[in-house]
Amino acid sequence: MKLALGTAQFGLAYGIAGSDQVHQVEVRNILKRAREAGIDTIDTAIAYGESEKQLGNASVAGFNVITKLPPISEDPTDVASWVSNQVEESLGRLKKQQIGGLLFHEPSQLLESRGEELWRAVNSLKKHETVSKIGYSIYDPSELDLLFNTFRPDIVQVPYNIIDRRIEQSGWMQRLYEDGVEIHVRSIFLQGLLLMSQKNRPAQFKTWSGLWSIWESWLQENQVSPLEACLSFALQESRINSVIVGVDSIAQLEEILAGSNKKINQFPTEVESTDVNLVHPSRWKTL
Repeated sequence: MKLALGTAQFGLAYGIAGSDQVHQVEVRNILKRAREAGIDTIDTAIAYGESEKQLGNASVAGFNVITKLPPISEDPTDVASWVSNQVEESLGRLKKQQIGGLLFHEPSQLLESRGEELWRAVNSLKKHETVSKIGYSIYDPSELDLLFNTFRPDIVQVPYNIIDRRIEQSGWMQRLYEDGVEIHVRSIFLQGLLLMSQKNRPAQFKTWSGLWSIWESWLQENQVSPLEACLSFALQESRINSVIVGVDSIAQLEEILAGSNKKINQFPTEVESTDVNLVHPSRWKTL
């Protein structure tokens, strides 16, 4: 199945709607239902608070777990040992023998003085089969212009949704696909912003009122829910390997599973945007 389970909510409060951290019992129920539905990939990160610990306690047996390295500070002098220790601690929390994918959370560090050491360290873990695949999580396709030729990944994780189509428009989606690199997309709901009704959408997003009007009119004309549209948009893209969806309840997962069956033929191009103040959630606090 192309759907993968995002778990930021398992370790900390997350998203524009301010979801609380998911309770351990609910984590267990979500993983059980995900297994039953055929979801076999979990996306997490060392930086996601207690997410790895929660996953390990609930058992991730049978899941392909992808986690992310946090930024390395100036302190460690032995880069290889630092990377190895981070991964060993992750494996301990997850109660796994192997990590399916290890991504750099801040791949810009690969372009700094210790970048090549960091890359050699993760390649060594891959060689010793502690990690199956390596790569990085990016925010903007332009990062690939700087990274790809020197640090060739197995996996690239990237934001992609009905508004933010930069990975496709840049040509990088096709290039990654042709080079056999796995494309994992996140933020298909834009942290929940695309699912909000006009009355619930925070006032700071009124700047893009024209875009929202087009989006809402299109949904109404096609008689589809925003959830169905967002899921269909990502799942129907054949070049994408994995579509990461974050959930904070079993009910939410059920809704996503039901909505993922909708097939939509055409999507509005008028809602595309490259405005970083809209497509980069990290910028929202400054609006």
